[in-house]
Amino acid sequence: MDTSNTTLIVVVVVLLLVVGGIASMVMARKQRTKRLEERFGPEYDRAISEVGDQTLAEKELEERIAHVKALNIRSLSAEEVNSYALEWQETQRQFVDEPLKALQKADRLIREVMKARGYPVEDFEQRVADISVNYPNLVTDYRGLHRIAIKEGKDKVTTEDMRQAMVHGRTLFEDLMKQEPKEEQINQKEKI
Repeated sequence: MDTSNTTLIVVVVVLLLVVGGIASMVMARKQRTKRLEERFGPEYDRAISEVGDQTLAEKELEERIAHVKALNIRSLSAEEVNSYALEWQETQRQFVDEPLKALQKADRLIREVMKARGYPVEDFEQRVADISVNYPNLVTDYRGLHRIAIKEGKDKVTTEDMRQAMVHGRTLFEDLMKQEPKEEQINQKEKI
């Protein structure tokens, strides 16, 4: 074999390796995107819209997962579950006469349950980022409930808006009261 054939073979092999590497990177990115879309649902699109860049948004979502994995999230004791459930029932009864106050109480109660479970609760945006990891389909509704609860009558909110917020808040509350999804189940979802 002469030098020109050897050089041509080396160039072709290098090009194939480069193309193969690029193809692998593209496939890995597509798999990451699919995994995050499936895990976060509508929160995935919201993150991209808010951040303005898909790669940065996906990095942020992966950081949320890592942050929640590092937390010491615990299940509630039977006594805590019973106490919080009774308080929620009282909050729902209060809704009939004082819907805004009931929503504010529901917002506070969700925050208390999150704190008892081990979530950091000082910052609202951190709370929604944390719950979006395990409760992605409920985080939008939680934002809505919180938005109404902090208005304190400043803006006109319909009774139907408050009723919907309370219903969505109850769903999140009930899910927070349940056992945390097993790490194996979450990891299996990520692999799909």
